[in-house]
Amino acid sequence: MSGTDVTVREDAPEGTGVIQSYHAHVYFETPDERARALRVRDWIAEHFLVQLGRVHDKPVGPHGVPMYQVAFGPDVFHQFTPWLMLNRLGLSVLIHPNTGRARDDHLIHALWLGTPLPLLADTLPNSLATGGGVSAVEVNTSPSRTSQ
Repeated sequence: MSGTDVTVREDAPEGTGVIQSYHAHVYFETPDERARALRVRDWIAEHFLVQLGRVHDKPVGPHGVPMYQVAFGPDVFHQFTPWLMLNRLGLSVLIHPNTGRARDDHLIHALWLGTPLPLLADTLPNSLATGGGVSAVEVNTSPSRTSQ
């Protein structure tokens, strides 16, 4: 993981109002891990109002191994993140905010569940002017249960 061109503020704390949404990236490399990742994906769809992204069987963007993304709003963070801590089936998961500074969000504002994996930082823009904007979360799940 490269630390080039990240922004570290030391003058004053940053408010959480800059967080527009979150992403969780669930990683898998082996066929067994892929099967577990898909099981977790099904469970997520059953329990949470989130946007499930495509399953990428090859590395994409800054992610050096296959994965899928789950996009969710700040209102879901307090239930989804602890649930994922307990139900990730041993997989590595990156959770990061979306503030419009993708490099900072992935590299310095992120949480790792399980083993942290290397990211390709040079592929990440760090300002809205260079493509670091944030897409709105469009929920595409219909939970049949709720997790508490």
